Amino acid sequence: MSDVLVRTSGISKEFSSVRVLDDISIEIRKGEILGIIGENGAGKSTFIKILSGIYTPTQGSIEFDGRRVELRDAAAAKRIGVSLIPQEFNLVETLNVYENIFLGEELRTRGGLLDRRGMIAHTRELMKELGAAVDPSASIRTLSVAQKQMVEIAKAIKIESRLLIMDEPTTVLTVHEIDILFALMRRLKGKGVTIVYISHKLKEVRSVCDRVMVLRDGRFICLETTDALEIDEMARRMVGRELNQIFPPKRKAEGEVAFRVEGLAVPGLVAGLSFEIRSGEILGFAGLIGAGRTELAEAIMGIRRVSAGRIFVGGRELRIRKPADAVKAGIAYLSEDRQGAGIITSFAVHKNVTLVSLGDYARPLISRAKELEKTRFYVDRFEIKAPSLDARLENLSGGNQQKVSLAKSLDTDPKVLIVDEPTRGVDVKAKHDIYAFIRELADRGLAVMFISSELEEVMGMCERIVVMREGRAAGQVEGGHITEEEIMYYAMGIKEGV
Repeated sequence: MSDVLVRTSGISKEFSSVRVLDDISIEIRKGEILGIIGENGAGKSTFIKILSGIYTPTQGSIEFDGRRVELRDAAAAKRIGVSLIPQEFNLVETLNVYENIFLGEELRTRGGLLDRRGMIAHTRELMKELGAAVDPSASIRTLSVAQKQMVEIAKAIKIESRLLIMDEPTTVLTVHEIDILFALMRRLKGKGVTIVYISHKLKEVRSVCDRVMVLRDGRFICLETTDALEIDEMARRMVGRELNQIFPPKRKAEGEVAFRVEGLAVPGLVAGLSFEIRSGEILGFAGLIGAGRTELAEAIMGIRRVSAGRIFVGGRELRIRKPADAVKAGIAYLSEDRQGAGIITSFAVHKNVTLVSLGDYARPLISRAKELEKTRFYVDRFEIKAPSLDARLENLSGGNQQKVSLAKSLDTDPKVLIVDEPTRGVDVKAKHDIYAFIRELADRGLAVMFISSELEEVMGMCERIVVMREGRAAGQVEGGHITEEEIMYYAMGIKEGV
């Protein structure tokens, strides 16, 4: 009996005569974890969408367990045992957690009524297995991005999959949640489930995957055992050349205090938090899911109702009632939920870049030429891969969408920049560019509030890190005291600080 579950032969895909995937022929074994890596726009998401029936290939064929299959839609893929955890959430915001998990596959009583009690109990077990504190009856719209990710994972593992595809599942998860997910993946592998795992976190790929396939510009580069590829070599094959040190050199900020928050409180989410950031400083914020980091940023921006606290920019106290007040005062925000709050995917690239700063382009009519000129600057600066400046964002990869979202945040010429998961879904080279640009902005005098679930990047970018737990500042680490262990001690309540 063959140990091959999936065999692709000459798989290619074109959009509007542009070939984005070219002649991919591989074998995926039963009970293995196969990693797929590549730069943004390399074709990773297109390939897995073909495997999961969302796209049909322009050319080529797929065999599943020795039998040729035509996956004309996602339902056809699901019927043969293929599940997908997408990079962008596919959840109904108006429904609650258990309704999303069982949508279209609801449990029913013998009398034919919805078995809500059974679905809630099953959902609670799934969340327990994932180590996620998510109420099955909670509305999706009330969840954090990390909690929504756990719901997507629960949806996929609810059914007995033969092929489980994960597209960037850990981008908003902390080390603790990632460890739980990897333990689950290894258990599923032990049961014979095949897993295809896409990630830009090369250390994770090497840790959890048996083999890794590298794609570049839609073409197959190599398929090797992970033991045969060091992380530096993975990165080199992805980009086709050597990469310099990924994090720019740190600099201790000596400037005046540019941004200060005193006793900020959001009922049930943030409890009297205070901090200050100097001009030229990148202040990190770390913590577990539900620690309150995103809620803190949203409170500063006027997105959430504040019950107490004061906010100062350049020594001047602000009255922020809505996001427009924060933008006018010189505060810019890169949201962690790019499609929910950062960009409009049905808009063109240039229209997204100027979403917040549109008034600067109107004299009194909007200057399209000026819009395009500024957008071209960001496209060149971040190496955004787009067919044209008029291309709709829905046709760009997730990483390129993230770069556009960052450009939009910077186009208001802010004094304070709040970035929440700034490299979510971004490849190793783009991370390098974004880190360098944030460092460059700080060197120009910006105060940067840097929120990340990825400890490696918050440690690599920041001289000082505030660790949050249950809406409070559990502790602060700086300089030589910045270690993963020290951060996790504060995040998990093992250690308390000021």
